Amino acid sequence: MQLHGFFRSGTSHRVRIALNLKGLPYDYVAVDLRVDAHLAPAFRAINPQALLPVLDTGTHKLMQSPAILEWLEEQYPTPALLPTTPLDRAHVRAMAAVVGCDIHPINNRRILMQLRGQFGADESVINAWCAQWISAGFDAVEAMLGADTHRGEFCFGGTPGLADVYLVPQVESARRFGVDVSAWPLIAAVDAACMALPAFANAAPSQQPDAA
Repeated sequence: MQLHGFFRSGTSHRVRIALNLKGLPYDYVAVDLRVDAHLAPAFRAINPQALLPVLDTGTHKLMQSPAILEWLEEQYPTPALLPTTPLDRAHVRAMAAVVGCDIHPINNRRILMQLRGQFGADESVINAWCAQWISAGFDAVEAMLGADTHRGEFCFGGTPGLADVYLVPQVESARRFGVDVSAWPLIAAVDAACMALPAFANAAPSQQPDAA
């Protein structure tokens, strides 16, 4: 498999973690957003939406990280990223959706570029914008973690799963925008537990070949 991604892309980061957790080897194809490589005709031929990531399975090119993660879970069910019961799966998916639906989409690169270009936002405004939505989402996730009295050291249970796959890249992004993650001690503890695992540590932006 080939993963077309960018080291600082949160959606690419999610897929790297999931591939690592499932022990699936892949070739990393860097698409440099800093020089708009995603807008080039060659990449648009791969993904007409010109967004990352794209997972090339060898027979199909999969787009949109939620769809890629679902495919990975269905195609390679062990180790599982989702729990076994429908209610528990809904709970984990809800935590993941706080990040994937409510934080990331309004803080991603193309939104921030629009804020800079159309509205003249400087970096202090950009950081404040990102912090507002990260904080609102993290408040919700922290409450969800706190309400789960049977939780282990990860978002759900004693092994990392889909919610962790979403949360850890968002924590990385939060720190990049100057958000003090210690304000959410349960989230910070989950992040630390995840980052102690090679699957997460090796997926970190700083460990990717295009981070240099």
